Amino acid sequence: MASLQLQAVGVIMALVAGAGAAQSFEFHEATVDAIQLGFSNGTLTSTALVQFYLDQIGRLNPLLHAVIEVNPDALPQAKHADAERRHGTATGALHGVPILLKDNIAIQDALNTTAGSLALLGSVVKRDAGVVARLRRAGAVVLGKASLSEWANFRPVDNGWSARGGQARNPYVLSSTPCGSSAGSGVAAAANMAAVTLGTETDGSILCPSSFNSVVGIKPTLGLTSRAGVVPITPLQDTVGPMCRTVSDAVHVLDTIVGYDEHDAAATGAASKYIPDGGYTQFLKKDGLRGKRIGVPNGFFQRYGQTQLNVYKQHLATMRELGAVVVEKLDVAANLTALLDEIGSNEGMVMQAEFKLSINAYLADLVHSPVHSLADIIAFNKAHPVEERLKDFGQPDLIAAQSTNGIGPVERAAIQRLNELNANGLEKMMKEHQLDAIVAPNSAISSLLAIGGHPGIIVPAGYDKKGVPFGICFGGLQGYEPRLIEMAYAFEQATKVRRQPMFKP
Repeated sequence: MASLQLQAVGVIMALVAGAGAAQSFEFHEATVDAIQLGFSNGTLTSTALVQFYLDQIGRLNPLLHAVIEVNPDALPQAKHADAERRHGTATGALHGVPILLKDNIAIQDALNTTAGSLALLGSVVKRDAGVVARLRRAGAVVLGKASLSEWANFRPVDNGWSARGGQARNPYVLSSTPCGSSAGSGVAAAANMAAVTLGTETDGSILCPSSFNSVVGIKPTLGLTSRAGVVPITPLQDTVGPMCRTVSDAVHVLDTIVGYDEHDAAATGAASKYIPDGGYTQFLKKDGLRGKRIGVPNGFFQRYGQTQLNVYKQHLATMRELGAVVVEKLDVAANLTALLDEIGSNEGMVMQAEFKLSINAYLADLVHSPVHSLADIIAFNKAHPVEERLKDFGQPDLIAAQSTNGIGPVERAAIQRLNELNANGLEKMMKEHQLDAIVAPNSAISSLLAIGGHPGIIVPAGYDKKGVPFGICFGGLQGYEPRLIEMAYAFEQATKVRRQPMFKP
């Protein structure tokens, strides 16, 4: 414990020193809008910004383990962006802005794409992931790769441990879990180790670490962002989204990465109809809660202690003060516990079969890989039990997935049941009560959103007695991003909850 305290003190002193050196541009907590203003008025270059974040990573990563790898091409990319700006060819909100990618998002730079597992170290991808291709066209700088829970252990939400990255740590309270497989992205965003970050979610892996690390996370409608080139779990639920310090920053990233991709044609084609003309930044409205109907489903807030519950109650009151109609005491099901249990069992059954099919297809598409199938991964883990910590985690889900044989009658029945639970649960409740959104604590509604391919936005909501952050989630139906952004932004601007991390032990 004393060692952690000394590390934390050193980190804070380093941050203060770094902030003092910023002079004309304030690097800490810099938003995308502030960065672009700095670029335009000459107080900032992309090169200086990238160097700042590389220095931040150098100082903080030994403590937080949020970054697996920095991009050796980051500074050359930044210099190229600066040159484009001088020649008047810079376009878009993310031009020259450093972004950190979760390490299951493929890239052709001199970076690995391993999803945190040693089994894929040294693998070579054919092309950039679809979202990375869009970031490149926008002129963003890829800073590096964020750590994540080891995908080989096949747990959608866990403690943030990665075979390559070690144990990610919550920058607010170091001993507290950072939560979920996008933990590195959330930690890095919170601790100012990157301007913006990308995470991925199957069920809770953007929403949970965003809540626990006091950042904004957007889990988009299924197919709104391409999954091509992303190490998969299941195409029925996988999605890619931003994790940033502000709603505005997250929306700038979302605007950049949405759209059709021929390599994920079915999903992105179906979701393209939801993308509004003029993009998503037009919905950053301070009065965005006015006139909105927001539902509060029973059974979610009640699971928290009185101190935290009081904070949430105040937030609901704030929403009403800002013109929202808050409808409480709604039932998404006659028995919420039974609903969530049934979702979990059917989801797990489908996920195992989908995972085997998806991971084998992903591996087959690689130019080079140390492993070529799920069976190879299982064998690799057995051959490297210490590195992969089999004693701690085992690999029962991988073995269960390997035993599946595609999507058969049992899996089709489970998929059908999930569709029924979605239609008769969240969708029915929202339509009957004409709701624009539901709100719930942290990532509590992640499964309701996941099984229907629905979007959610997490916004910082408070800190418990120990200083651990908690969030509030605005969730809606497919294509509801515009109204969710309006509500999330209005709430954020009215409450201003987020504060910089203090690195408590």
